[in-house]
Amino acid sequence: MTATLAKEAPQPVEEPVLRKPSTRKRLVPYWLLLPGIIWLLVFFALPMIYQASTSVQTGSLEKGFEVTWHFQTYWDAFREYWPQFVRSLLYAGTATLLCLLLGYPLAYLIAFRAGRWRNLLLVLVIAPFFTSFLIRTLAWKTILADDSVVVDALGALHFLDVTSWLGWTEGDRVLATPMAVVTGLTYNFLPFMILPLYTSLERIDGRLHEAAQDLYASPATTFRKVTFPLSMPGVVSGTLLTFIPASGDYVNAELLGSTDTKMVGNVIQSQFLRVLDYPTAAALSFILMAIVLGMVTVYIRRAGTEDLV
Repeated sequence: MTATLAKEAPQPVEEPVLRKPSTRKRLVPYWLLLPGIIWLLVFFALPMIYQASTSVQTGSLEKGFEVTWHFQTYWDAFREYWPQFVRSLLYAGTATLLCLLLGYPLAYLIAFRAGRWRNLLLVLVIAPFFTSFLIRTLAWKTILADDSVVVDALGALHFLDVTSWLGWTEGDRVLATPMAVVTGLTYNFLPFMILPLYTSLERIDGRLHEAAQDLYASPATTFRKVTFPLSMPGVVSGTLLTFIPASGDYVNAELLGSTDTKMVGNVIQSQFLRVLDYPTAAALSFILMAIVLGMVTVYIRRAGTEDLV
């Protein structure tokens, strides 16, 4: 009897032994990250360190430059070229806002209304990237020429009268004005706005729109309460991808603008390649980076999107 009970008694279940991963397996993620880390060190960190040391040097091209920790260069550079900083931020901010106003409806159309034409529209959005940035910008010199159809149409609509009053154009002339520079920035960086917006909008579950309609929400209320809040990660990403490179751009201001529309990127390019004042050019680069980094940090904190915090 005792032997029978012993056989029927439940046997204790042995817990599986968790084996620690070997050292080689633990190092696999770090080995995978190693090429990217080396790339960042060689092509980002080391150039940044070199430029930082250049910004505190003194000397001349004939006698050579040496590190003297002359931080006064930063203040002198900012005091002399602060109008170009303000102009760069103004042009970049205006172009970013225009890209958002133009890109959001197009991204919305591609995400929710394009149907079988979606892939074709996406190809058309990225098609300009198959052409050189320089060629695309030079094409706008023809589009915005004084005798072009576009300028004649804007003049007939009295649009140039408003922009001239605002100081963005000069009479019936668009080329070599702030409007031309902002137009070039908007065109060249518009795909950087559309693609993140499309990605964010495409993730929205269509049943949420149906639920809003079932609750008798109007299309405007559905967009304000459902669509736009859910697309905020795309809005934030698109504005950052547009504003950051636009603020440091110098090609559009060089080809479409004049001496009165020079941005800080043009000053940095001139200091590096023409004046050969390397400390000032490096200082201007770091000042621009610090300003943009501060603005981006505040913007991300204000936006408060969970995908970017």
